[in-house]
Amino acid sequence: MKDFSNLISAIEITNKTNAKIDALVEYFKVAPDKDKLWLIALFTGKRPSRPVKSNLMKSWVMEITQLPEWLFLESYSSVGDLGETIALLLPNPENNIEKPLHIWIDELIKLKPKTDEEKKAYVLEAWNGLESQERLIFNKLIGGSFRIGVSKKTLVNALAKLSGIDANQLMHSIIGNWTPDSISFDDLLNGEHINYDNSKPYPFCLAYSLEKELQDLGDEKDWQVEYKWDGIRGQIIKRKEEVFIWSRGEELVTEQFPELVEAIAKLEGSFVIDGEILAIKDSAVLLFNDLQKRLNRKNVTKKLLEDVPVGLYIYDILELDDVDLREQSMENRRKKLEVLLQQNTSNILKLSEIIDFKNWNELDALRNAARSFNSEGLMLKKKSSVYHVGRKKGDWWKWKVDPLTIDAVMIYAQKGSGRRSSKYTDYTFAVKNQDKLVTVAKAYSGLTDVEISEISKWVNKNAIEKFGPVRTVKPELVFEIAFEGIAYSKRHKSGVALRFPRMKRWRKDKTVNDIDTIESVKALIEAK
Repeated sequence: MKDFSNLISAIEITNKTNAKIDALVEYFKVAPDKDKLWLIALFTGKRPSRPVKSNLMKSWVMEITQLPEWLFLESYSSVGDLGETIALLLPNPENNIEKPLHIWIDELIKLKPKTDEEKKAYVLEAWNGLESQERLIFNKLIGGSFRIGVSKKTLVNALAKLSGIDANQLMHSIIGNWTPDSISFDDLLNGEHINYDNSKPYPFCLAYSLEKELQDLGDEKDWQVEYKWDGIRGQIIKRKEEVFIWSRGEELVTEQFPELVEAIAKLEGSFVIDGEILAIKDSAVLLFNDLQKRLNRKNVTKKLLEDVPVGLYIYDILELDDVDLREQSMENRRKKLEVLLQQNTSNILKLSEIIDFKNWNELDALRNAARSFNSEGLMLKKKSSVYHVGRKKGDWWKWKVDPLTIDAVMIYAQKGSGRRSSKYTDYTFAVKNQDKLVTVAKAYSGLTDVEISEISKWVNKNAIEKFGPVRTVKPELVFEIAFEGIAYSKRHKSGVALRFPRMKRWRKDKTVNDIDTIESVKALIEAK
């Protein structure tokens, strides 16, 4: 447990990915194999169900410390995390318990069916035998939450650095079907439970944002122009009659899109294609907000399949019948893709449309109109380009529509995490709804460190109420909020949802009287 506790401490004190990777590698070098497996399980969502309710833990710590509830709640609101609050409030331990991580987890799993009194005896004994940081880890193990800034990709890169095994193979391996009791650490890394050769993806080819005039790109005839879509970039692999879907984030998401798997399986041959997974209904592309309902689902219900059907807009082919096509020109790859899809009888697999245009001047109007059918803008690809690894300036450009903006007033503020935990960095914004204010967005990016410090001082002086870690503030600070898209939403009190909201600028020249109304915000939807 001490090694795991030290790892968590090392990860929490840095925001540098390489430092986190190094800390993980050092842990994997010294920890027992069972502990390594449980770390991977905890960080990839394979957590045991919660054995003890948080209300019981709260009552036990108040009993031990003799704190009144109001003071406990005030402490909780200041810290912002229940497990950490409990760890800080408890008196120093009288004993010293040393157990490896996997033993603690095994005991917690066995604790779930026991009585509240048995649970209390076990938890109190643990609290009395662990120092503060280890208590925090213990509380996290009970709560099942390890949000400490380690993504699956960071974890995989650490395992790759440790083992020398391909990162994509490791990603497939750790998100496959396994449990810490069913496999050894070495077998997990080597993918003994998977067939990686069939699923192995290629690195994605990426585009830069357009940073020059269209005329500077040269002859229009040398370029292929397509619409840019706001979905999930996917690499779809069919080898030896098996189908796999990889996201651009290098996660295997096959099970989330069974209708795509079924449609791809009907195509003849072996291939690797690149495209955009979108929510599509009645031949219209829906917003990303709709697609989100399909993401990260362990079980895709029949109702969800009907409510949010998905499709694939296909725009490239990387491999055909075991032949790597990436070094061929995009023009040649497109011809092979068109031949492959001639056999397609599914209405959910669509070849990406090539926009017909005569000169560069026509494209600006097409880009500006793209938002009306939920496109983000245009993609400009050189016909002679190979499918390179990552980004290469000059071959692929993305030319997005300008963001939408509104003026809104801050009404709530919350402190950030990690190095930003001492400052109020996360804000909630509202617009006018007749004589009241209604929230429309939360945002935490777009401001400078100097502005954040200034706002934090202002929040400390102008907070009205406290709700846990959140502060209600006087509605005085106005900001211009930029966002990529907007849609009606039944889940939000305002009736609208914004896509990628962020603070474009602090409008010190405006007051709350100058902010937008909910009617003017909704008018942006009608104007699409």
